[in-house]
Amino acid sequence: MKGDDIDYWNLKASATPPTPKLVANSQEEINLKNLFMLYINTFIGANIAEGCMYSLDVGKTRMQVYGEEQKKTGGKHRKMFRTLYGIATEEGPKALYSGFSAMVLRNFIFNSMRVMLYDIFRRRYIYVDTNQQECIRIHHAFLCGSAAGCVAQALANPFDIAKVRMQMEGRRKLLGLSPRSTSFPNVLNSIYRKSGVVGMWRGVVPSCMRACLMTAGDVGAYDLCKRNLKKHLGMHEGIALRFASSMVAGLVASVLSNPADVIKSRMMNQPTDEKGKGLYYKNSLDCVVKLLREEGFFNLYKGLIPCWLRLGPWSVLFWLSVEQLRVLEGQTGF
Repeated sequence: MKGDDIDYWNLKASATPPTPKLVANSQEEINLKNLFMLYINTFIGANIAEGCMYSLDVGKTRMQVYGEEQKKTGGKHRKMFRTLYGIATEEGPKALYSGFSAMVLRNFIFNSMRVMLYDIFRRRYIYVDTNQQECIRIHHAFLCGSAAGCVAQALANPFDIAKVRMQMEGRRKLLGLSPRSTSFPNVLNSIYRKSGVVGMWRGVVPSCMRACLMTAGDVGAYDLCKRNLKKHLGMHEGIALRFASSMVAGLVASVLSNPADVIKSRMMNQPTDEKGKGLYYKNSLDCVVKLLREEGFFNLYKGLIPCWLRLGPWSVLFWLSVEQLRVLEGQTGF
């Protein structure tokens, strides 16, 4: 059976009316097998991309948290490549992949969930226009992406905290601070013992804000870009279309999500007292106010370059992997 003969979400209308009509007005059930395969394919694609680009995530986190350390030590600010070089030489090349185990588990919850939920949510808003092309409006794509990202991040927040803390552990040792964790299970256990269940969802507000913006920028922009490149430039399903769409998606996601990413990293990395309360910031709003007052507005975009250099190639590797897996299954494009 040819791939084009298989309708992944049963979205194609049998006939096109003279005016745009929502495809998803039908109450056809979602194919659970295809839904499961999308979830697994997304997990595989996310880990392929992460395996290539993860060191930039470590460098980005270090740069975002560095403002706190700089205020205390008066140290010299490091740029992106200097940060990565410093991590490799001062802590060893292995430190560039610190927290990777937490990232793999996070991918299974966050990346798989957000793409699957977006694909479910968008069904209601996809329509066939007068040129017999399936379309989705910009605000619908971004709303679906925001909702999907928020739900997925709310579930994955403990894994995100563990990842950030493991990424910062090497720097803590260089500063002479006591070790905070040695492995992913130990990190979660220490967080739970010190702060309880609530502590495992510390920073969930900025995390969800970032996830909303990133998913809207990544998944939503990828969906919109593919549809518009097909419609206005006549591009066809293939590597060129996927590459162009994923590059745009990576840039949009980086610009939208970076400020929330900075706040999230600060909130998750801050030390806590014996009651599990943060010692630097009371809440996300307090973190924003202090950062703007003490470090300036542009520090909200600290780490933007490594964020984009990571998300751009990451998005390309991710979407090319996911789409190729769908092709091998005989499915149509995302």
